[in-house]
Amino acid sequence: MSAPGTVHGVGLGPGAADLMSLRAERLVRATRHVAFFRKRGRPGHARRIVEGMLRPDAVEHAMEYPVTTEIDRDDPAYDAALAPFYADWADRLAALAAAGEDVAVLCEGDPFFYGSFMHLYVRLRGRVPVAVVPGITAMSGAWTATGEPVTWGDDTLSVLTGTLPEPELTARLARAEAAVVMKVGRNLGRVQAAVAAAGRLADAFLVEHAQMPEQRVVPLAQAQGAAPYFSIVVLPGRGRRP
Repeated sequence: MSAPGTVHGVGLGPGAADLMSLRAERLVRATRHVAFFRKRGRPGHARRIVEGMLRPDAVEHAMEYPVTTEIDRDDPAYDAALAPFYADWADRLAALAAAGEDVAVLCEGDPFFYGSFMHLYVRLRGRVPVAVVPGITAMSGAWTATGEPVTWGDDTLSVLTGTLPEPELTARLARAEAAVVMKVGRNLGRVQAAVAAAGRLADAFLVEHAQMPEQRVVPLAQAQGAAPYFSIVVLPGRGRRP
């Protein structure tokens, strides 16, 4: 029997190909089996980042989500639809690895930071070799885009999600020194209201598509409607400065 291959969760960074690590690029260029998540009918953002890097004989595995925004994430049907999807793809990737094939699973940002690969990782470890290549996080790309340092002196950084109930989000923001709010999207109005109630609206930024060609940075107070999927709110700290 051949030695098993490895399933690599490859962090691609926030969206620009030149922000990938050397290790990530090496794996993407060298690995024959390349898997990536995407919404049905879309090319997939992670796949777009590596355009032109895949080897000529690459075998691509498009892992199409059964649901994305069609069902509310608090609805039990959401997890009920995704659990078998992740289990099925974990079995498929494990079979490739068991046959001696390496697989590069493309991951936006960092695989262990709100990434879909985590759901494969916990199903694969202990079955076949699995490894993770860290990537620059989307939040790092976002606060860099604002042009404002995010933490000063002894500031602590709070990472929150826009899916939190508004009163809880407000309370956490009121205690935060520096903060990043992920998963903004359709929750933009709730996030704006929470930031305002916490007294931080004047220094908050909305960053859309950080480090991508369509990047846009606006004061959160000026944002309207819903935000794109790739959107992050950044509240820079105001800590000790020499």
